Amino acid sequence: MKKKFWEMKQSANKNEADIYIYGEIVAYKWDDGDTTAASFHNDLKALGDVEIINLHVNSPGGSVFEGIAIGNMLKAHKATVNAYVDALAASIASVITASCDVVYMYSNSMQMIHHPWMGCRGNAKDFRKTADDLDAIAQASIITYLNKSNGKLNEEQIVEVMDNESWISAIQAQEYGLCDIILGENQIAAALSTDLFEKYQNVPEQFRQVIQNNQQVITEERVQMAEQAKQSKQYINEILGGI
Repeated sequence: MKKKFWEMKQSANKNEADIYIYGEIVAYKWDDGDTTAASFHNDLKALGDVEIINLHVNSPGGSVFEGIAIGNMLKAHKATVNAYVDALAASIASVITASCDVVYMYSNSMQMIHHPWMGCRGNAKDFRKTADDLDAIAQASIITYLNKSNGKLNEEQIVEVMDNESWISAIQAQEYGLCDIILGENQIAAALSTDLFEKYQNVPEQFRQVIQNNQQVITEERVQMAEQAKQSKQYINEILGGI
């Protein structure tokens, strides 16, 4: 069984729950009768009768249909859903956050909005059909952004933003109506890798550098932890050897 891309926790306050979507949003079967969307629904239901859900997102995106299903589940939930963009809400992850009641962004976090992708093989007719399918799939995201923007963006403007694979800062997202509250800087989590740079074309150099720097810090910390563990083992062996 593969590791879920989400984690749900009951908060100390029993009326609240925390959900973490870190990493790529994927679609695969857990068993013959279950999918990630169904599993997410089951986990969400298991949280019980909570009044507030705090959704923390740090994701480069992934499966469009899984993301739309998750966004609709959160939108339909009776709890107030607060989305926190801990570092990045890209592609379908930005649609999930736009489905929430209140969106918080840290001043150094970002959203990325673009049109959906789909692989295609075949003749010209197949490619035309794929293009039509992608337009239809994109419409679901457009509607979500449009509803969240609450009049700050019209459909034509949203399509233009998607056309450009737009990397949006917290301030820009607030201007677009896709962010409600901006918080102070946050230490970017290590759930994102440099593979992101190959997946998307217009990754801002500033964001690229932050991820690389953070990964370097994580690597150094792991080296230190390994060295400390080695020293501890040697110390224990010396003590036990003298008994």
